[in-house]
This record gives sequence, C-alpha cells and structure tokens, in this order.
Amino acid sequence: MTQLSNEEKITVAIGCDPNAAVLKNVIISQLEGLGYIIKDYGSEDPIYARVAFAVGEAVAAHKFDRGILLCGTGIGMSIAANKVPGIYAALCSDTYSAERAIKSNNSNVLTLGAFTTGTEVAKQIVRIWMESMWQPGTTSEPKVACYVEYAKRHQV
Repeated sequence: MTQLSNEEKITVAIGCDPNAAVLKNVIISQLEGLGYIIKDYGSEDPIYARVAFAVGEAVAAHKFDRGILLCGTGIGMSIAANKVPGIYAALCSDTYSAERAIKSNNSNVLTLGAFTTGTEVAKQIVRIWMESMWQPGTTSEPKVACYVEYAKRHQV
C-alpha cells in the first residue's frame, strides 16, 4: 500500500492486554508508516475487556474509523468488543478472512492473537484489512442488514 494523502487519513483506535504489547507496537509502527492516524489505548490492563470496551465505544461513536484489538488468542477481545452496540469485531488469522471481514461483513474492529499469529502474518492481515472496503450492493448486503437490524432491535 502506498502512503495515504492528507485527504485519505484513516483513524485507528488500537489496544491490547499485556500479552500482546510487543505485537501491538509492531502494528502501530506499520500503520503509522503507511500514514494512518493511531490512538493507542494501552496494553497494561490484564482485564482485556476494559480495553475492548474503550476501543469499541470510541469506534461506535465514530471517533475513529476502525479499531484493532489484540490479546493472546484474539478470542476474548472479539467477544468483549462485540458486546459494544455498533461494533462488529472479526477475529482473523489469515488474509482472506481479513479481506472478507470488511468486504462481506463490514467489520469495524479487527482482533488478533499474539500467541497464535506470527508477526509477519499479523502485519499482512492488518494491511489487507485496512486496504479493504465494504462493498454495498452485493449479495452480502442483506445478510449484514439482518444482523445490524437485530442488534438495533435488541440493543446489542
């Protein structure tokens, strides 16, 4: 990906638990090098749900375009983030899933596992996820609309 111009600056909220601090810092460096604007929500809290809620609430409030959360496996962050209304977090361990998380499912938060995903693969996943865009008008649109409507009705 080429560096973003000033008109294209995409904002990203990122956070993790202590298990994923090293990988989080690698991802931050990668994204800053590509021109993204990053807000680091930290890595000190061992109760990863608090970080997931803070990042999720910021993304849901449209303070940031996207969010990235990391923990040992990415599972806990995904579960916690998806409790925030308006958040559609996807745990991805490969580039195809990362691409489809956005293009087919309109995810706004990516979760990664620092113990389960190597650094170079994680960087590729992040790059693909950040480069991908939601594609309205496809066969995925009614599927996404279904779960968005359900979440609105049930306030989840």
